[in-house]
Amino acid sequence: MSELSVQLYTLRKALDQDFDGTLQKLVGFGFTQVEPFQLTALADRLRTGLPQNGLAAPTTHVGLLSGNQDEICGLAVELGVQTIIEPYVDPDRWQAEDDISQIASELNEAAKTAAQYGLRVGYHNHHFELESKISGVHALEVFADRLAPEVVLEVDTYWAYAGGADVPALLKRLGDRVVALHLKDGDGSLDTSKQVAVGSGVLPVREIIEAAPDALRVVELDDSETDLFEAIRASREFLLVEPEF
Repeated sequence: MSELSVQLYTLRKALDQDFDGTLQKLVGFGFTQVEPFQLTALADRLRTGLPQNGLAAPTTHVGLLSGNQDEICGLAVELGVQTIIEPYVDPDRWQAEDDISQIASELNEAAKTAAQYGLRVGYHNHHFELESKISGVHALEVFADRLAPEVVLEVDTYWAYAGGADVPALLKRLGDRVVALHLKDGDGSLDTSKQVAVGSGVLPVREIIEAAPDALRVVELDDSETDLFEAIRASREFLLVEPEF
């Protein structure tokens, strides 16, 4: 089974109040890996917080296309990050094939810079890259076809589902390019407050994992009406039960 990670954005409010204490709680749940967000803004706290808590950060979310790429890459190397993931590109840019091709071109160029630091680059979707279709094909897949071979994907499985995709089938089509999954659950709507612990919503989580069994599994909730720490703990417990495929 792929090791589990947790996207720190889930606990952004708790991190603001007690950064180290929040990391300690994650370690107490059994996590050894986290996925930072806002890498440059949180750099100082991550420099001390990760090693003090024995945490690795193999992946991170940061605006590579809008930021100083050399600064970001240098910081990623310092923190032990291996894959820098672009977390968001404006929904308006996913409606036409030419715009999608341009996004791919920009990410391909960023990957060349990252490669000089021994890093790879990826992209993380929301719902709109699936909701938008070009000649009947999800915009995310059109995008993937235009990426350089070394550029990877972190598929947010909840948002792909909310965007109308058959997520297991999508993952199988994208194949080895998918190196990480964001795993969250809920009612499948765009209302983030309805997100819940993995395994307690409507998503076919077991089928999703089966479709990309070697991908890093990253627990994330954008928001929830439930306690976020408890949702993370319960998600880990669910994901640690290895199904018999």
